[in-house]
Amino acid sequence: MAEADNTYVIDAENAGELARLMQQDRLLTEAMGGLLPEFSKERPLPDGGKVLDLACGPGGWALELAFAFPRIEVIGVDISQQVITYARAQAWSRGLENVHFQVGNVMEPLSFPASSFDLINGRLLSGFMLPDAWPRLLSECWRLLKPGGVLRLTEGEMPLSTSPASERFNALFTEALKRAGRSFSPDGRHIGITPVLARLLRQAGFVEVRLRASVIEWSMGTEAYYPVFKDALFGIELLQPFLVKVGVATKEELERLAQLALAEMQQEDFCALWNLVTAWGHKPAKAVG
Repeated sequence: MAEADNTYVIDAENAGELARLMQQDRLLTEAMGGLLPEFSKERPLPDGGKVLDLACGPGGWALELAFAFPRIEVIGVDISQQVITYARAQAWSRGLENVHFQVGNVMEPLSFPASSFDLINGRLLSGFMLPDAWPRLLSECWRLLKPGGVLRLTEGEMPLSTSPASERFNALFTEALKRAGRSFSPDGRHIGITPVLARLLRQAGFVEVRLRASVIEWSMGTEAYYPVFKDALFGIELLQPFLVKVGVATKEELERLAQLALAEMQQEDFCALWNLVTAWGHKPAKAVG
């Protein structure tokens, strides 16, 4: 993909990003209560059904879903050849024949026929989605879903913590998103995606739209501390080129801030939360196309 078309704030082919996404995949599924916790009283996946995982990364969620539901077909799409190669190797090593991965840009129309999928899943797409691209993506999801099918999206804002340096780094990141025209926030203090997620689904025509919140506590001494700390460690490093490019800080300022943030996150009294919101809705059962 041409550099001008690349909307990722982190280099999708960076080896450190692959490691970060592998760790994050497991962390998110566990923190959210499993693969499909919203549907504990429903049956969204009929035998022989098909699932599409948007921007699937290393494929952790898709692989686990294929293992848990051996009579469905799961397809993962991601823009990074590196992570798709990794996901395919994982599927082969685990003997999973009902999951497939392919390279694709979910900000562009996908090559699947209309009404192909029973469920479309996407997690943390705001890492590359531009605000005006969301309606196009949701329109494409509408086309790809069978009548009665479900679109499920999970997004989060920046973590909250007791580390002043971490809070400053997060503030610079959300300011950079705002300057770059990549934010729903009116003032650049947040990413701004979580308040508008349900509205975006409703505007796209989805019905029975619901929300479910999840929270990851990663204070020092908690089970999630080290996994999220590692995610933050990679993120702080990999986000710096974007912040410098947008002009919110210099490389030297960010390096000093990163060192201080990492030190503060390792203090015994460090406390932190990462809040996530899952929104899901149905394509009307009588919809055509």
